[in-house]
Amino acid sequence: MPVQFKERAISVTVNNRPDVLARIAGTFSARGFNIESISANITRNPAITKIIITTLTTPDTITKVIKQLNRLVDVLEAKRLRRPHAVCREMILARVPLSKEKQAAIRELLDTHGGKTVSLEPGFAVLEFTGDKEELEEILTRLETLGMEDFSRTGVIALERAKP
Repeated sequence: MPVQFKERAISVTVNNRPDVLARIAGTFSARGFNIESISANITRNPAITKIIITTLTTPDTITKVIKQLNRLVDVLEAKRLRRPHAVCREMILARVPLSKEKQAAIRELLDTHGGKTVSLEPGFAVLEFTGDKEELEEILTRLETLGMEDFSRTGVIALERAKP
């Protein structure tokens, strides 16, 4: 049976100190894994940072990576985030040219995907969309057909659902 590589998410809670992120990234590169996305920010406690990392890996390998992360100094907890027990979202900002011919299509895309215009300038607009990876891939495909000039994409952010 072939090995099943799949995108998997990890939540890592760490002490907010210099070089912690570099050590975490080093854990991935030392094992030959690419980080697909990474998002980090302080928590309600500014001394603690939460890092969400996605990577393409197998179930066995993700378990080993999490064990290695939990051994690092300043890592308080590393754990796998699994759907449906976690909500995962991303955001994109996209700059699109505004032409009379495409305004209706842009409006329809905004309306159907819950997007919004965050900047409106003569001749172009910056649009914002949030969603899961699959939704954003579909939106990016549509934006390409509308002449998207540039875009920026966040890493995955995730939050575990409340436990009953």
